[in-house]
Amino acid sequence: MKIYDELVMNSISRSNDISFRCVLNSWREHEAELRGYLIHRVGDPNLADDLVQDVFLKAMRYGQGFCVLDNPRAWLFQVARNTLVDKLRLHKNAVPLPDDLIEEIHEIAPVDALTECLLHILAELPVEDSDILMQCDLNGVRQQVYANTHGLTLSAAKSRLLRARQRMRYDLIRKCGVQFDDAGNVCCHEASSNRSD
Repeated sequence: MKIYDELVMNSISRSNDISFRCVLNSWREHEAELRGYLIHRVGDPNLADDLVQDVFLKAMRYGQGFCVLDNPRAWLFQVARNTLVDKLRLHKNAVPLPDDLIEEIHEIAPVDALTECLLHILAELPVEDSDILMQCDLNGVRQQVYANTHGLTLSAAKSRLLRARQRMRYDLIRKCGVQFDDAGNVCCHEASSNRSD
């Protein structure tokens, strides 16, 4: 663009700096291609011209370093890409939210809300029950391993675990107000403060 040439020529005539001539020569060679690239990327010729100007100023600021570049064209395009990314980051299209927007309420799954009550019940169960429930159901220890480490047969360990689960289920219903759906999954419960022991 002519304005760049005039700006640079005034600067060169005053300082006789070779680096400005180097930038100007490379600029004349690649400006049209660079502008076309930016217009293609942003779709707005005015914005592309602003970006081209920014790239030109960065090349001028680079000064003597620009003249020793192996590939000035690649440098100009890399600076153009970076300038474009910076511009887009700063000017993201934001959609204003309406004042009457309803806040979404994220419901906690009923089974997740039982954590506090479950810990309370596990603490109240006999040690034998809470131990097998914690080991096999919560920590994933296989029943055979549990039986071996506690001197039980597999059948005895399975029976103990079944009885412990039944007692815990009874306490969950009575103390936490747990309700189960048709598939046997926890569907809802009352807060423990609303329940009487």
